[in-house]
Amino acid sequence: MKAMVLAAGLGTRLRPLTDDRPKALVEIEGCTLLEITISRLRAFGIREVIVNVHHFADMVVEYLQVNDNFGMGIEVSREDVLLDTGGGLKKAAWFFLEASGERDEPFLLHNVDVLSTIDLGRMVQSHKEHRALATLAVQQRTSSRYLLFDEQGQLCGRRFEYDNHTELVRSAESQQALAFSGIHVISPRLLQMMTEEGAFSIIETYLRLTGRNERIVPFRADEYYCRDLGTLESLNQAGEDFQRGIFPA
Repeated sequence: MKAMVLAAGLGTRLRPLTDDRPKALVEIEGCTLLEITISRLRAFGIREVIVNVHHFADMVVEYLQVNDNFGMGIEVSREDVLLDTGGGLKKAAWFFLEASGERDEPFLLHNVDVLSTIDLGRMVQSHKEHRALATLAVQQRTSSRYLLFDEQGQLCGRRFEYDNHTELVRSAESQQALAFSGIHVISPRLLQMMTEEGAFSIIETYLRLTGRNERIVPFRADEYYCRDLGTLESLNQAGEDFQRGIFPA
């Protein structure tokens, strides 16, 4: 099984820490976010990873080289212009479509600034059982934006709290609003269905495809620790969580 780590972002909300380094190399208790993410993937059994880079890209490349890729096969996808989550994945699609006997094997897409104890094995198994095109780790928690799922447990839209805007792409008698946690399991056939160009969010692709009755389903991760490290406040809280043993270092 392969994985992609999304690490190209500017990390503007983490300034001044990201004034002289990429978000991926910001540290918690002496460990970079990139090392934490790669270690999680390696513990799950993944040995082949592609990492997208943009902001201070050479620093990430050098960091991986100095650490001998943490004992894994790691490729780097350079983005001269930020491509967002969907555009970044589309540029790196070759990595998952290389000729092999496992072209139908799902892969993981993981934000570098997400710290979690989500059971990736359970998530992959759920993806296979539902024969999903994509499975998204979600939680019932407060957020500024939500993904909406219908009574059959399929993605049907999204909602933005800051402007009270709701977008539905398929009819649903009721919708459950859940916060996305930045971890996806994706079937490779989705890569051939990404018709969007340039920089775009993968959520745009998901919404378009679920409107065509493709199966985009949730994986409920309420029981697990999960923290978005996009802000200094959240990063500091994660450091306290490490010290208290809430998240194992």
